[in-house]
Amino acid sequence: MSYSNITNFTNPSTIILLGIPGLEAAYVWISIPFCTMYAIVLLGNFIILFIVKIESSLHEPMYYFLCMLAITDLVLSTATLPKMLSIFLFNSREINFSACLAQLFFIHCFAVMESGIFMAMAFDRYVAICHPLRHSTILTNPVVAKIGLAVALRGIMLVLPIPLLLQRWLYCRTNILPYTHCGHMDVLKLACGDTSISSYYGLFVLFCGIGLDIFFIAISYFQILRAIFRLPTKDARLKTFGTCISHLCAILAFYTPNFFSSFTQRYGQNLPLYFHVLFGNVYLQLPPMLNPIIYGVRSKQIRDRLLRLFVCVRSI
Repeated sequence: MSYSNITNFTNPSTIILLGIPGLEAAYVWISIPFCTMYAIVLLGNFIILFIVKIESSLHEPMYYFLCMLAITDLVLSTATLPKMLSIFLFNSREINFSACLAQLFFIHCFAVMESGIFMAMAFDRYVAICHPLRHSTILTNPVVAKIGLAVALRGIMLVLPIPLLLQRWLYCRTNILPYTHCGHMDVLKLACGDTSISSYYGLFVLFCGIGLDIFFIAISYFQILRAIFRLPTKDARLKTFGTCISHLCAILAFYTPNFFSSFTQRYGQNLPLYFHVLFGNVYLQLPPMLNPIIYGVRSKQIRDRLLRLFVCVRSI
């Protein structure tokens, strides 16, 4: 099939995902690390869910939020990687326009949800450190469930207008995307006419979905650090701050690639296109892969339960 530009159409039935332009000859080799990443995402996050389910001592707010994070990571990774691998391994570049809109909805929706979960986890750390005696009365199971529901509904309500708006526009340029997945701004660039509403709404989602989360996370850690510095001994300060290390590492793994991706898109015009595409794919897969590793290594309860599980399996 020839993937030449298609012009003068209003509603594309399919979108052509080119993958990583310029690196077609290396697709098989590129697929190996991404297959490995996806295997780690599936194995690591399912292990987290399984261990928290069977270990009653982990039935606490922090681990409930960790389970929400694991589910979000599984969906976020699965929304992009299977199609990416089908492009690399089977040259399956076509995607139905409705499926493209569904894919970008899941990507942006669950990215907003993940950001909201990090904010909820920051609130949990704030209550645990600044109000330890009230932690169990403030963050009860019903409250944790309501926070999780609010995070999910916020993500859905914020992102749902994005594909609905994209469906309204006329497309008269091309149906080719030089990427491995559909993104909001990438699809919007294919539309003709005045699409400023979609562009402004995308900025609104970025501000309300991620910007506010970062602001509240910063406030939470400001209060946490104030409480830590008031502790009488250095050992007490280090021990208390150690309970936040996993959360801080996960935050850095999520927001840092996001920042650099935005930075390179705005100021990296001289960089080759394949760099932008590769970095965008790594950005989407890195947090889902690192989160279970971070919490598995840093959390003694999860680490000990996992070791006992391996011992039981080996003894069978």
